[in-house]
Amino acid sequence: MFEDLEAWQQARQLVNEIYSLTRENSSLSKDFGLTGQVQRAAVSIMSNVAEGFERTHLPEKIQFYNVARGSTGEVCSLLYVISDNYPRSAHGGRTPEKHRSLGWKARLRPFAVDRGTESQTPTSSVASAHPNLLSAGFHLPMTR
Repeated sequence: MFEDLEAWQQARQLVNEIYSLTRENSSLSKDFGLTGQVQRAAVSIMSNVAEGFERTHLPEKIQFYNVARGSTGEVCSLLYVISDNYPRSAHGGRTPEKHRSLGWKARLRPFAVDRGTESQTPTSSVASAHPNLLSAGFHLPMTR
């Protein structure tokens, strides 16, 4: 089940942190465009990890994981926008450095291809064929 994936669990935690950040800062919460965009990007990470896991066709699986990877970059970038324009939030007095640390959580953990029981090194056939996945920031299974 996708709920068992550490990457999905971490993405879920990130979504919760993003929603807390955007709801608890009164001035940020009024910036509907920015808050909606960062929320959608965070949800995209979680959703694409789940959908990629459920796909059985390898190219589709890789595509969904790549979309999740792209959304991590979007979340990180948007957190810089928030840091630059809302330097202090009501969410625990979060400073720009703490906003940025949320972005690093969006990167989750180093990517590894899992064939069901053991992680593969970057020399695995999938990783070799798709080197751009090596920095995806996820530990994602390639089979269910």
